[in-house]
Amino acid sequence: MADTVNFELVSPQHLLRSEPVEMVVIPCTEGDIGVLPNHSPLIATVRPGVIDIHRDGKVVERIFVGGGFVEVSSNRCTVLAERPMAVADINREEVEESLAAARKAVEEASEHEIEEARKHLTLNEEMMAAVDSINHH
Repeated sequence: MADTVNFELVSPQHLLRSEPVEMVVIPCTEGDIGVLPNHSPLIATVRPGVIDIHRDGKVVERIFVGGGFVEVSSNRCTVLAERPMAVADINREEVEESLAAARKAVEEASEHEIEEARKHLTLNEEMMAAVDSINHH
């Protein structure tokens, strides 16, 4: 295999994955970050979205995360993720119901509840975008 970076995906419960990849694209708050071998060291906040894992010049796996943190060194990319799940495993009907409930919660939220309600809405919007992207990849 060509030069690789070791990608680790960790949830609060356990190590989900540790494998060499050509590139991994992480959704960060400041924009998506493509991590290749010999990347500059970096620590960043991960926003809700999809991690794309590349092998043989193409995306071979897509994983939705609800947020978290990423630490990058020259040969390793470690993501501590909230709610990681394969995009293919997301149930569209459940996301639609959750998205509708999140929209209603934002409308009805009091001033001290609004920030949390908006975070939940954003999470559900990104999950729906991930489901919709299945048809485009």
